[in-house]
Amino acid sequence: MKKALITGITGQDGSFLTEILIAKGYEVHGIIRRASNFNTDRIEHLMGNKQLRLHHGDLSDSANLNKLISTIKPDEVYNLGAQSHVAVSFEVPEYTAQVDAMGTLRILDAVINHYPEARFYQASTSELYGLVQEIPQKETTPFYPRSPYGVAKLYGFWITKNFRESYGLFACNGILFNHESERRGKTFVTRKVTVGLSEILHGIKKESLKMGNLDAKRDWGYAKEYCEAMWMMLQHSSAEDFVIATGRTYTIRDFIERSARYCDWEIVWEGEGVNEKGIDKKSGRVIIEIDPRYFRPAEVELLVGDASKAKKELGWEAKIDLDELIDIMMKHDMKDASYKKVLQLSDNS
Repeated sequence: MKKALITGITGQDGSFLTEILIAKGYEVHGIIRRASNFNTDRIEHLMGNKQLRLHHGDLSDSANLNKLISTIKPDEVYNLGAQSHVAVSFEVPEYTAQVDAMGTLRILDAVINHYPEARFYQASTSELYGLVQEIPQKETTPFYPRSPYGVAKLYGFWITKNFRESYGLFACNGILFNHESERRGKTFVTRKVTVGLSEILHGIKKESLKMGNLDAKRDWGYAKEYCEAMWMMLQHSSAEDFVIATGRTYTIRDFIERSARYCDWEIVWEGEGVNEKGIDKKSGRVIIEIDPRYFRPAEVELLVGDASKAKKELGWEAKIDLDELIDIMMKHDMKDASYKKVLQLSDNS
């Protein structure tokens, strides 16, 4: 039985990857941070599975990482752990660097010192491209990160490549463009939209949804498909870096309009700049307002990936389009909002 070690196992990608690996017969080891509250919601349905084993640890603790690698001796290591919120990285840049940059170095060093036979996957990001130098972005496109998160991930990308070239480690960077799902954190823009609209419709959220830059363009795919690509990279005959993307781009405004259809709303836009509002055409209700607090200090305006190398060498390509992705997310969040409303009514009765 193959063994895999996953950092960030309790996150969106970690939970999907765990399901995929368990289905393939792996023994899956996951690193979780100690917390006073349970933080395993996304993998709760897997907790009784004998193939899953959890260990307390942190990417800031090299002694712990060395101990885990030497004890588990994993065939595959997936480094998905990170402070992954771009806006938050401006508030906690040092912590972001410690986890996303130095954390990658710590786990790579543990692999080289204790089990260099392991194959290593580094979760890189389209935020590396930042102020884009080429459209679409591919593996050879120059990087220009625009946030502490992007800069920290840039170090993670290059130190992974350096260990591959210096020590012969089978180490891959997956440059994943935005990938979403019903398990995406609620502070990320797509989930903020689907949860917010669902709660406004059900009367749980009384005020309008506050947003930042509506015209930023992103390449959105389905997270579960992207996690399958991670596994495929480590099965490849050679260690290489791959862009994983749909090749299609949409604005945040597009995402809002398409999501609003599930609430039977047709959003029309009035005003300009910070005074712009998204209004339901039928009722006249203000659904969306602009809040300058959500503007980035340095905006990334356009991200769209070219995944032709992944298609050619791995046989991977995105199948779920944006409307199908929104369908998955809105159905989940509408159901959740409906359940919350029932509880709310029960509490008030």
